Amino acid sequence: MDAQVTETPEPPRFTGWDERPARGPGALRRHWRRWVALGATGALLAGAGTGWALYTKLNSNIHTDSATERELRKWESERPPAGPPNAQNLLLIGSDSRNGGNRKYGSSRGQRSDTTMLLHLAADRRSATAVSIPRDLMVQVPHCKRSDGAETTSQTEQFNWAFAFGGAACSIRTVEKMTNIRIDHYMIIDFVGFTKMVDAVDGVEVCLPQAVRDDEAHLRLPAGRQTLYGEAALGYVRARKSLGNGSDTQRMERQQRFLGALVKKVQSNGVLLNPTRLYPVLDAATSSLTTDAALASLRGLYELVRSTRSIPTDRVQFLTVPRREYRFDSNRDELVQPDAERLFGQLRRDLPVTVDPERESGENPVRSGAGSPDGKPEGSPSPPASSGPTFPGTTAEHGVCE
Repeated sequence: MDAQVTETPEPPRFTGWDERPARGPGALRRHWRRWVALGATGALLAGAGTGWALYTKLNSNIHTDSATERELRKWESERPPAGPPNAQNLLLIGSDSRNGGNRKYGSSRGQRSDTTMLLHLAADRRSATAVSIPRDLMVQVPHCKRSDGAETTSQTEQFNWAFAFGGAACSIRTVEKMTNIRIDHYMIIDFVGFTKMVDAVDGVEVCLPQAVRDDEAHLRLPAGRQTLYGEAALGYVRARKSLGNGSDTQRMERQQRFLGALVKKVQSNGVLLNPTRLYPVLDAATSSLTTDAALASLRGLYELVRSTRSIPTDRVQFLTVPRREYRFDSNRDELVQPDAERLFGQLRRDLPVTVDPERESGENPVRSGAGSPDGKPEGSPSPPASSGPTFPGTTAEHGVCE
């Protein structure tokens, strides 16, 4: 048995391979505890350093558009009031700018909004409704400041010209003027960001009734069920003439179904709860993202995502604004009233909206017709009283192949 030591020993010193600390059992236990502590501390510091490095990288991916916020402040008196507490309205803009990494998709033509959606998050976070705004929809575009400092006059133009005229600020003000809904946040994502996002979730499954060859969209696909990745997925959601009847209506419906399938895959694969799988998704999502200051940080985006991750996929809804062929130009659209205002009013007041994946888009998207007190044809199924008006659309529960 070792002799008892009554005074605190000095820590063993190790100055060379020929001078080693004592090897008694007590010394071995102390030695082992020190190395465990040092190892744990080192692992903790390494993990913290790696975590901080990853956080910093993701944070630096996001671009803040301070110019848009300054421009919106100038027109604050003209903007709609804030909606119900905790309800959020975001404008999601897919930009087809050919700058930076997007040059490979064609020569620079300035900036255009290729796809725009108004996303409403209910205050109770039990539903999310994304409303597509057709790029050819004829709207009143307010006077906006151009990138060169000049101002445009208020005029009736197709919607995607708002972004070309005055960037995100002009698009936001145009949507607010059309809907009387206050836009709380906005996000702009380009082609590169979209392709990275699809790759990060290992692709999205689609079903094609026939083979597709579209040189303009850089798309060549066989018929049948298949998983699309980056470039092919981008071509699929952007193609217009080679899929369906060539209308922008079908293109938007295809985009909605694809995004719904993307949301469903992220939720079903447990990505949001798995840091290893979440990082590449966040890296892809933030790598080509421009947003307002409140969301221009990983913390801001995380808080937004965290508040929505429990929304069931059948309540993540996609639809298009009620519209029809523009009376002065068959190649343009116009809103259908009062159906459009009925949709906007529900979202503005944070009241329920329901979509019906079985119905086709048309000129009268809201359930209507003679024969029953509430305007529905006799014998038609009635949605729950709390579900609100029903519009043609889809949900994240319905994949592209449904």
